[in-house]
Amino acid sequence: MGFLLSKSMDQNFQKQQEFMLHNARLQMERQILMQDQMRERMVAMQIAWSREFLKYYGAFFSLATLGLTVGAIKQKRPAFLAPLVPLSFVLAYQMDMAYGTLGYRMRGEAESIMASEHDRLPMPHGTPTYESIEKARRARSHLTSLLEK
Repeated sequence: MGFLLSKSMDQNFQKQQEFMLHNARLQMERQILMQDQMRERMVAMQIAWSREFLKYYGAFFSLATLGLTVGAIKQKRPAFLAPLVPLSFVLAYQMDMAYGTLGYRMRGEAESIMASEHDRLPMPHGTPTYESIEKARRARSHLTSLLEK
């Protein structure tokens, strides 16, 4: 009788472990998907910011080009056109970021770094651990309780 009860408990324990493992896997997959969606939204916001900035910078660049060109012609001094060189580099960069392939090139370079220069990637003090996070939390809560007194 004890053997049957023990066998039944072992089976229940095994099923419970499988269920917990399945739930942990589902939770991890959801966490990964959520983080990926958050990353996608951040990248979309960066691209949108670049496009919006490009509109304002493009207007500034157009006015500066017009003003400097008119000044260079009226004063007969081509040196007035010199500021257009660095301004055009900034414009080209913003256009590439907003509508070009800069994002793809950056991702390719990042993948190359991850593959061939992995030793450059570790964070200072290594990957955070549960213990390091708890230590920081306790220190902060200790400071908070001291400040409240």
